Parts: sequence; structure tokens; C-alpha cells
Amino acid sequence: MESPFAGVLNRRLLLELAGERFFERGEDYYRRGAVRSLIEYEGTLTARVLGTHEYRVKFRIHQEGGLSYSCSCPVGADGLFCKHCVAVGLARLEQRTEQKSPQEEGGGQGLTMEELEAFLEGQDKDVLVRLLLEQAMEDERLYGRLLMWAARTRSEGVDLATFRKAIDDAFYPGDLLNYGSTEDFTRAIADVVESISELLEEGLAKEAIELCEYALKAAEGAMDYDVDGYVSGALEELEELHHAACKEAKVDPRALARRLFEWELDGHHDTFFEAANTYADVLGEEGLAEYRRLAEERWAQIPVLGPGEEDPRRYSGERFRITHIMESLARQEEDIEELVGVISRDLSGPHSYLRIAQIYTEAGQSEKALEWAEEAMWVFPDRRHSGLREFVAHQYHHGGRHEEATQLIWPRFAKSPRLESYEELKKHAERAEQWEKWRNKALDHVREDIAKRKEGSGRSYFSLPVDHSELVRIFLWEDDVEAAWREAEEGGCTKELWLELASRREEEHPEEALAIYRSRIEPLVEQTNNAAYKEAHGLLVKARGLMRRLDREAEFEEYVRMLRTRYKRKRNFMKLLKGLE
Repeated sequence: MESPFAGVLNRRLLLELAGERFFERGEDYYRRGAVRSLIEYEGTLTARVLGTHEYRVKFRIHQEGGLSYSCSCPVGADGLFCKHCVAVGLARLEQRTEQKSPQEEGGGQGLTMEELEAFLEGQDKDVLVRLLLEQAMEDERLYGRLLMWAARTRSEGVDLATFRKAIDDAFYPGDLLNYGSTEDFTRAIADVVESISELLEEGLAKEAIELCEYALKAAEGAMDYDVDGYVSGALEELEELHHAACKEAKVDPRALARRLFEWELDGHHDTFFEAANTYADVLGEEGLAEYRRLAEERWAQIPVLGPGEEDPRRYSGERFRITHIMESLARQEEDIEELVGVISRDLSGPHSYLRIAQIYTEAGQSEKALEWAEEAMWVFPDRRHSGLREFVAHQYHHGGRHEEATQLIWPRFAKSPRLESYEELKKHAERAEQWEKWRNKALDHVREDIAKRKEGSGRSYFSLPVDHSELVRIFLWEDDVEAAWREAEEGGCTKELWLELASRREEEHPEEALAIYRSRIEPLVEQTNNAAYKEAHGLLVKARGLMRRLDREAEFEEYVRMLRTRYKRKRNFMKLLKGLE
């Protein structure tokens, strides 16, 4: 019987999935004989790959004929087709091409899994039981799986104590400082989740609920040892199982509401986050009413905060969680005023005012939105949230108050006269059709700022030099290259801006551009790193093009020979110089 992998696996597919870099490394692993224990059975292929650590690779053929893959290495954990997957794929291809026909001496590559299955089916039950138990003594994972299997099939009912022990063992992280133990840890967790899922499939929903909640507590306790998100992934799966089990079991909605509320409020890992929304189909009116009653009872204990006031519990997480619960309930009821009432319980900072203003804007109540935003501007004159200022300006524009909007934006530019705030100022001033006036004012302010900083820099030994870089940036952004050049000549600018100026002026001013390029080449070579060498080479290419235009090719060749002589010990740079003369 032909293997399902025969029509899927080939070198082209492996290269396509892995990319050249991983394929080359995987091929090296395969040639070194790193692939061990290659086993194929019913559309699944597994193997061990020996490298820095031992990793497990699994391929599976789907019913529709596609290939899925996984590897226990860090790269494989991110869902990538790693070098270990490549090595296993190549080993499987070799196994297929080197198989001999049954008539040839020696047969094939040894017994297949199908042949092993046929052999085991003919053995005595007692022998197989003894074999399993002996192996379970050596294999903790197999032992745990067998225990949970037996615990859920007892005639007197599910043995929950056995399941709890298996859960405790699975989520006990042990020594995870050594990455090699991670695979056992994560596979044990996966076995627990799968066993609880099987309970649900067998109609044991109440038992599944109890074990889900027990496992969720254990998972929360192991979150500090989470490796690559495996525990948090198990948390999500357990929450989904819990929800499905609650739907199946038809639980007491009031009792469930109490458990969910306590967990959401007191948890530390967002377990059952927004439970009122997620479990609305299970809780029904009765359960949601109980959930709301509990929330409002706790909410009443949360103090109202006015501007500048503090709540010591703010940083414990309790205030944040109960606030989010109350917001969730208000959104569920689509009650804007209730939502605003929840948020306005804490008006200690401008952000809450902005949130309320945004809520009213989304609801089409722009007047209320502007009232809240303007109040925040008045209450917090020294803590004007940048988003708040932008929000009010937008509302002013919406109401035709363009000049007021621009005046509101000006202080931000005045405080930080940079290109970014200049762009923002222009956006608002253009809506007022007064950009020319504001532009002149802004440029004058930038020059005043530069003058003040120059004056201050002379008073301190530690002051950084002040140049005209910001004006150069602004004029380049406005595509006024010549104005930018004049500012650079008058007051200087950064090396990066000099190079940009050269690049944008080289067509009409080749001599000036060439001088800038040549001034940067040798300082880059002196840095002694490959990135600098590459940048210097790029500037040499630009210089060659300009010197050809200026009929100075012989001078360029002489310049390159000088560089070869001066920097002959810099071998990597010498390689880049090939072909430039």
C-alpha cells in the first residue's frame, strides 16, 4: 500500500516551505545522520532530530491532501518550517527511493507500522497489558494518559481525584531553565486538555466543567513559567472547553454567574475576561441579572475621583477590573449614559474626559462631546493631552471655527518646533486658508529657538552643538531644496542631511554634491565595520558618476588607487573596491 506522503513530499516542496537558508541547514542535518526514529502510520510521520538539543518533528497528511507540520524547536514553535522539518522530509524521501522490492534480498526497510499493528493484534491480551504497564513505569506521559483514560471509564463514575493529580503534575513546571524539558512540559499539558475534551465528547459535561476550573487555576499558577506562550494557549483552550461544557450541562445560571464574576474580578491573567459577553448565551436573563447585581455591589465601593485625586487601589488592578466589567455591562445594554457614568467615576486625568468625548462623538452627539473636551482643557491647563487638543481642534473645524482650531494647535508647535509639529500646524492652518501667515510665524519661531539654544550652548561645557538641521528638514519637506541649502551653508546640519542635499542637488550642482560625497568616504572607512564600508562604496559609485559627467575620470581612478594604498589592510573594503577603477 502506497504511503500518502508519496504524492505530497518532494524536494521542491521542502525548499518552498523552508526557504533557501533553512533548506541548506536542514540538508546538512540530514547528511550528518541527525534524523532518528522515523516512523510513519496512518498519514502521520514522526521523527527525532539531534542538534543542539533533541527535537521532535511531526508531519500529517490531511484528508484533502495537504501537509501540516510541527517541530518542538523555538523556530517551529513560531509555526515556521524549520531546518529539522527539512531534515525529516529529506530522510523520508531517501527512505522511499531506497526501498527494495519484497523479492529482493533483505526485503525493505524493516517492519512498517501496519505490519507491527497486525502483529500486535495477534498477541495475547495479558502480554500487551504487561508490556504497556512496564512502559508506563518508564514513561511519565504514557502513565498519565493511561490514568486519565482509566479514570473516565470507571463504572462508578469519573475518578476526579485522578484527573486532579494528573492536572497538578502536568502544570508543575519543574526545572524549565533547561530548554530540553520544555517539550515534556507542553505535551503533558496538551494531554490534560485533550482528556478533558474527551470527557465532554462522551457527555460528561459537569465533570468537564469542574476539571476545567481546576485546570485553569493550575494554569494560572504556572504562567510565571510560560514558555513561548504554551500555558496561555492552554488557558484559552480550557476557557473554550468550559464555555462549551456549560452550554451542554445546563448549569445553574446564578451559581455560574457568581463563579465567573469572582474569577474575572480577582484573577491575575484575564481568565474569563468579559465573561458577561462570552457567557451571555449560558447565563440568560437570570444569570446576567445576578452578575450585574454582584458588579454593582462591588462598584458601589469604588470611590469617585475628581481632577487630580488618587485612589490607592488603582494600581492593585481591582479598580481597573471592576471598571472594565461595568463598562462591558453598559456596552452590552447599549446605554451611552450608563457608560459615561462609569467612566466619569474617575475624572482624575484628561484621558477620561477624552474617552467620554469620543463616545459622544461616535453616538452623533457632537455638542456634548465638545463640552466634555473643552472642560478638560480648562480643568487641566498644564496637562493638555495631545490627543485631547487634536480632538477639540477637529471639532472646531467641524463647526467652521478654523482660526480657533489653528490657535489651539500652535502651543504644541511653539513648545516643540520640529518638522512633525510643523506638518500638523500646516494641516490645520490650511483649513483656515491662512497657511502663509502661520508659516511665516512658525519659521520665525524656529529661528528664534535656534538662536536661544545657540546662546545657551555657550554657557555649558556639556551642551551639544546647535545647527540649522530643523530648518533644513522643513525646507526639504516643502521641496525648497535651495532654501534648505542656504540654511545648511549658514548654520550647518547633520551629516545625513548634507548627503540628502547632495543627492537632491547633484543634477544641477555636481561639483558641490561631489565635495559632500568625498568628505564622507574616508571617515566611513575609518569606522572599521562592514556597514560603513558598504555605505562608503555607495558614495564612491555616486562620485564616479559625477566625475564622469565632469570629465574627471582619471582623477577618480587616482583617488581609488589612493584608497587602495591607504586602506589595503581593510580586506572587506578592498573587495568592494573591485571594478571601481
